[in-house]
Amino acid sequence: MKLLPPGGKLSVTRAAAPLRATWLERLDALLLMVDAGRLADLHELPHGALLQREQARLRSAPGQCFSVSAPTRAGLRIVVGLRPERADAFQVLTLAARMVKEVAAARPPRLGIAALADARRGDPPAAEALLAALAAATEGRPQQKSRPPRPWSPRVAVCGAAEIARTGAIESGARLTRWLAQLPPNVLYPGSYRRVLGVLARRHRWRMRVYGERELRRLGAGAFLAVAQGSPRRDAALVKLEYRPAVRRGRGSPAAPLALVGKGLCFDTGGLNLKSPKSMLDMHGDMTGSAVALGILAALTETRYPRPVDAWLALAENRIGPDSYTQQDVVTAANGTTIQVMHTDAEGRMVLADALAIASRSRPALIIDFATLTGACITALTERISGVFTNDPALRDHLEGAGRASGERVWNLPLPADFDDDLDSPVADVVQCLLDGKGDHIYAGRFLSRFVGAGIPWVHVDLSAAERAGGLAHAPGPATGFGVRFATTLLNDPAFLRALARRPGAR
Repeated sequence: MKLLPPGGKLSVTRAAAPLRATWLERLDALLLMVDAGRLADLHELPHGALLQREQARLRSAPGQCFSVSAPTRAGLRIVVGLRPERADAFQVLTLAARMVKEVAAARPPRLGIAALADARRGDPPAAEALLAALAAATEGRPQQKSRPPRPWSPRVAVCGAAEIARTGAIESGARLTRWLAQLPPNVLYPGSYRRVLGVLARRHRWRMRVYGERELRRLGAGAFLAVAQGSPRRDAALVKLEYRPAVRRGRGSPAAPLALVGKGLCFDTGGLNLKSPKSMLDMHGDMTGSAVALGILAALTETRYPRPVDAWLALAENRIGPDSYTQQDVVTAANGTTIQVMHTDAEGRMVLADALAIASRSRPALIIDFATLTGACITALTERISGVFTNDPALRDHLEGAGRASGERVWNLPLPADFDDDLDSPVADVVQCLLDGKGDHIYAGRFLSRFVGAGIPWVHVDLSAAERAGGLAHAPGPATGFGVRFATTLLNDPAFLRALARRPGAR
């Protein structure tokens, strides 16, 4: 089974607007997204009268799609999706996925994308949504069947303006995230994951540094090592990947890097506080936070992001063995904080604690961590929305705004300081967690905040939407790749970067 997704991206070309009958003659299928308020304009398009009659007959509502067979030599199938008025990005991506599903079973080899949609300020672009949905539908998933399914690799032509390269880069990063999150635990484990990172580092010209158990011990990362010590494989590591944009000489020193931190638990048994079979079944995906950070770094690299970015990936397994850490252990994290262990299945915050503390030593301009951390966040928000926390109230609106703009919705949750009272320990500086599970997503956020360096803006993303049966937005599921679109949108938002720059002591 391949550790990295095979093949390349969709083969996409651009066709000149407006939509012409001669272009349609060369297609097997057309995906056409139309503003619900512009149905009267369909008559201007080739086969427009046919489309209008079919829409009137079916009485299709905004957010729905319908298809017709047009009289062409190839038997063109046209799928029309009606974009609702004032639709947000999530609605547009969801509609795009419905449209792609209409043609996916037939697997047309030549496919066109077009839009009859206004490009008002703030409207999510229709063509890019269709491209994203098509990329997600054709990417495949890891499998080792004796008769593997035939891949669908259509040649795609986009009529009119569209940010093809940027959309492709983001979806390529999300594809990497989804692929890694679905690999079986006997295929992807910390040692093989490190080999994957080596391949990607050479491909993207990242600098890679591996902090194995010996180096982590030297750095005082007792929380990380407590989790790793139960595994018979001594391959746990904190891996740092550095992206540095090309900078011309004479422009002064580069800005402080942005830091992405990802939880990379390649399998989580729960430790000695063993999970039930149902709860343990999908724990090969507990490394999704690291895969999200990796997918973001790949997307930013491909789009030649102008700022330096570091990714810190905390790779380990929470296994059972004679050396497994236990309840009531007291360990010391890399920043000197002592932790009383309460539950061995709260391992994610342990490895993240040391990853955050060590990442803070480089004084980044921002830290964003990603983790499939708590069931409490799923209870609070379901698998449709992910929770975000921040130590800087000035960033809250930017976070939720990036969620709306990207179609990966997030909700800012509170981090009240008085919650620390419940984390007091009689024998250490802090308890790892509470045992009743009530508000665990908030307590986990408060716990992690202790390991972020003073003065560093920090965002914690609890990936409650990392996995959802039936998919989410344009991702067919179950692994959604949630976080790549959100973070690339956030880090390219000039208002967000200005808010960071206005912080006292910002470099």
